[in-house]
Order: sequence, then structure tokens, then C-alpha cells
Amino acid sequence: MNIETIEQRIQQQIPHCITTTKHQGKKYVGKVRDTYDLGKQLAIMTTDRLSAFDRQLTAIPFKGEVLNRLSAWWFQQTQHIIANHVIDLPKSNTMNVKKCHVFPVEFVVRNYITGTTNTALWTLYKEGLREVNGYTLPEGLQKNQILPQIMITPTTKDKDHDRPITATEIIAEGRMTAAEWQQTSQAALALFAFGQQQADKNGVILVDTKYEFGKDANDNIILVDEIHTPDSSRYWLKASYHQRLVQQQEPENFDKEIIRLWYRQHCDPYNDKTLPAAPEELIIKVAKSYIQIFEILTQTDFFKET
Repeated sequence: MNIETIEQRIQQQIPHCITTTKHQGKKYVGKVRDTYDLGKQLAIMTTDRLSAFDRQLTAIPFKGEVLNRLSAWWFQQTQHIIANHVIDLPKSNTMNVKKCHVFPVEFVVRNYITGTTNTALWTLYKEGLREVNGYTLPEGLQKNQILPQIMITPTTKDKDHDRPITATEIIAEGRMTAAEWQQTSQAALALFAFGQQQADKNGVILVDTKYEFGKDANDNIILVDEIHTPDSSRYWLKASYHQRLVQQQEPENFDKEIIRLWYRQHCDPYNDKTLPAAPEELIIKVAKSYIQIFEILTQTDFFKET
């Protein structure tokens, strides 16, 4: 499908973005996903809502479908590393999953220093931070530069705002046992390495990501939530990365950093009571980038699969 046709499909979908969902069962509303308790399992419906800076910003056409289908693809690809919670996909934006106890920790894995939020590694580095979760950052790092080593920088899973937390604190606070931390952190690194290899083969860089884990009814640790989506991960175009780094330009990306950068340039997204509405051309650009990274990674036509 050519670019003009894709843009037309996106534009036509703007008034029909999925921002709320309906299903049987008790409903739990998250930042992006609506979860329904079906008794023995959960139905997770991924909406088109886009959240950043701890608030809802806008809705992006086809975003929910991209996230759901791309997660399903990655879950299938990574079963040799760790089992996951997927049962089936009854709809393009819906995933039926096993019920499990989810650890109240997000595993953030980073290979580059970047970001625009107040808690982003680059933001904190500019403010003088040099010690991060047992890692020491050297002086003189440049934004978007590769880190000396891959880092796991976990955060809590809080309703309004996640906070950084160390492995020692995770264990001391009873969020996980030492053995559980060891198993999940090793799985996170293995998943990230596999994701980077797959991305690299298709000309993109998996910059950073986040994972969530839980225990199923049989007490097995499994991967839950989402994996390697443009909501939970950053992806940069490999071909232009080095040149743009030298020129101190932002990398060509395929994730919601596009919209974060726009809001940073046009307002104070943390403190302004009312934020400007994202212009239609920005919404279309973000939707195109989500569809594009889906097609790059899966090597399939997004619209032919629907």
C-alpha cells in the first residue's frame, strides 16, 4: 500500500479512534489498556489512547491494533526465552491472557542515553546524575549516545507516577525475592538481546524498552503486559543514526518520542493545566510511524493482515 493511501486510511480513522472499550466482566482502566476480568482469564483491550508526561495527550488511529498485534508477534518469537501470558487474540486490538500475580516492578532496559521526560536518563544526567542502580556513568556523554554497557534501571508500578528503585530495595520491600529478581533480570537481558538482533536485521535499533513479569497459577514466572512495542520501546533508524548523532540531531524514530518532543517544544507538559491539542498532521505522522515499525519488524503488510 502506498504512502498516500496509508495517510488516507489514517485520516479517515481519526474520528473513530478507540478511546473506550466495552466487554463483559469487571473493568479496570489503565493509561492505554482496558482490562476485563472474565473469571478464569482476562481480556485486555488496547485502545488508541496515547499517554506521556503522566497524562493522556491524544488518540492515534490504529495504535491499539499495532500494539496488540505487535506484542502478540513478539510473544510468539520469544517463547524460547520465557513463557508468556497469551491465550489468544479474539480481535485485532484484544488479547485474552492468563490471570497471574504481576510483580509491582517494571524492568527498564537501556542501551543508549536519551529521553525528554523529567525522569529520562538524559534529563537526569544533564542535572548531574552519575550513579544509576549500581552503574557509574562517565563524564562527557552526548544525548542519544550508546552507553558503556546495557543497563537495567527498574521502576515501581504506581498508579500515577513510577519511581526509580534498586534491586536491593525491590527485595527489601518484598516486591520480589532475590531468586525472582535474578530470574527475571536475566530474562529481561535475554529478551532485549534477542529484540536488538531482530531489529538490527531489519535496519532499526532497539534503543531501550520495558518488561513486566508475573507468576501464573502454577507459580511459573512468565512475561506479561506487552513486549517491544513503540509504546514500551524506542526504535531508531539505523542507516541515519550515526550521521544525525554527529550533527546533534534527533534520530529518525518510530515511537511516541515524536509526540513527546512536539509537546516539549510547545508547552510545559508537566505543569500546564491545559495542553494544546496535537495537530492532525502530527497525529498522522505518529500513526504512520507506528504502522511502519510494525511492518519493518514483522515484514508483513499491516492492512493486508486486517
